[in-house]
Amino acid sequence: MKDTRRTRVVLAALLVVALTMITIDHRGGDGSPLRGLRGIGAAVFGPVERASASVVRPVGDTLEAIGDAPGQQRRADRLQRENQRLREQLRAMRLDEDKSAQLERLLGTAGMGGYKVLAAQVISAGQGFEDTVTIDAGSRSGVKRDMTVLSAEGLVGRVTRVGPATATVLLATDQTSSIGARLEGSKEIGIVQGGGRRGLGGQSETPLRFQLLDAAAPIHVGQRIVTLGSQGQRPYVPGVPIGVVERVERSTGGLTRTAYVRPFVRFTRLDVVAVVVAPPKKDPRDAVLPPRPKPTATPSASPSSSPSARPSRSPRGGTPETRPSGSRSPSTEPNAGD
Repeated sequence: MKDTRRTRVVLAALLVVALTMITIDHRGGDGSPLRGLRGIGAAVFGPVERASASVVRPVGDTLEAIGDAPGQQRRADRLQRENQRLREQLRAMRLDEDKSAQLERLLGTAGMGGYKVLAAQVISAGQGFEDTVTIDAGSRSGVKRDMTVLSAEGLVGRVTRVGPATATVLLATDQTSSIGARLEGSKEIGIVQGGGRRGLGGQSETPLRFQLLDAAAPIHVGQRIVTLGSQGQRPYVPGVPIGVVERVERSTGGLTRTAYVRPFVRFTRLDVVAVVVAPPKKDPRDAVLPPRPKPTATPSASPSSSPSARPSRSPRGGTPETRPSGSRSPSTEPNAGD
């Protein structure tokens, strides 16, 4: 269409008419005289508008999503980091609760024995032939060589090497370990020796052996063993629980007797331990041993209701006599000599 004066006049007239109709319709509201015309326009142009919207809207949404993708990714990464941080906090809280419970039990054991202890944590295990672990306490904390190390359950071992911030502990299960010990109750003395590998040998093996000095001394399964104590209280303080007798080896003509001992400590699960930095003022004896479990009551057997006696006829035909059910009546057959 050519841009002429007549065209511009017609366009201006149409704009004036459109503005006039819009003004009249807006001011008229629901009673507008142009309401019918508005309805006709909606009926004619409504389907066209919906069709165009159905085509244009997905394209617009796609373009908007593409434009907002970096922001969405940043929000997703932030939420993921937040979730990871919360999970780590929850895990740390659970670990702290577990360590707190272990430390509380450990302090209770040390209190019963009168030991002055320094708490530490196992940070690594030895990889050589020795049964050793490394703890996160050293000479700066007052740890010295040949100090006793224990857990809440009992004896762990002794300190063999000390650094400024760490120390090496030789476990009681090591083959070179030799611990003076005595039996609960009888106070019989012997030597506890390790079997090596933290007791991870065959199923029939036990990580500790106890040799009584007196071969004739009584010992039975279920008796518990504690440390005897060393001269000068090093390397072992007295009264620390070691383990319980599982079986006794009957030696013939030997000078000693050997018992196989299951230790109280699980050497494959060491975590929170304590170094005894000062021995007790007096020997705690068996005070640190845990209380024995109460035996479960077994129902007693009811007496038998079967008769215990039965009548039998006298061999001479007299009055029947009563005999116990377990006794035998005299034989009426003739003997070989009759």
